[in-house]
Amino acid sequence: MTVLEDRIAMAEVSGELTLDVMFEWLEKMPIPEGIRVEIVGGNIFMSPQRDTHWEIIRRVVRALEDKFGMMAKIFSDVRIDFPGHLNGFCPDVAKLREGAQKSPEGHWQHEDVEFVAEVISKGTATNDYGLKKAAYAKAEVPVYLIVDPYQGRCHVYTNPKDDDYATETKLPFGEEVNLTDTVVGLTLKTTDFPRD
Repeated sequence: MTVLEDRIAMAEVSGELTLDVMFEWLEKMPIPEGIRVEIVGGNIFMSPQRDTHWEIIRRVVRALEDKFGMMAKIFSDVRIDFPGHLNGFCPDVAKLREGAQKSPEGHWQHEDVEFVAEVISKGTATNDYGLKKAAYAKAEVPVYLIVDPYQGRCHVYTNPKDDDYATETKLPFGEEVNLTDTVVGLTLKTTDFPRD
């Protein structure tokens, strides 16, 4: 038996279920390329990344890189553990503060997240608008952007308080998302965001 198999067996026997154990199980599974996997509230969600989804993510990442440079810590689909029961999210886009460091376990830390963007997928929309929004607020992520290609609308959440955001701004695709008075400090053009 390998160390990994020993740890999984011990977790199964002891009833200890952790994000690390769950992600180790997932790493052993034959998950096809292009499938996004994350754990929300202890539940595993897998969804294919569509071209519409990726086009929007790419535009958001490009705007952030234009503002902060190529050395900024901007990620897509990278695991970050958030407050709440077994929340191992892989945000569509996450920007970490300058100087962010990984934890001793080798994970990026939610305390360093300044901005998150999620692009809605039909199968996981309730997570983005519900459990994930609550976890991002509880983690005090200053700016949470939801891009919804089904509605053709952006939702900007700011001023986190407890497990919600005090401020929500809704803008249709085509209007600029003004984030100049936030930690992001930029205006995001949505004219070319594709719709589903």
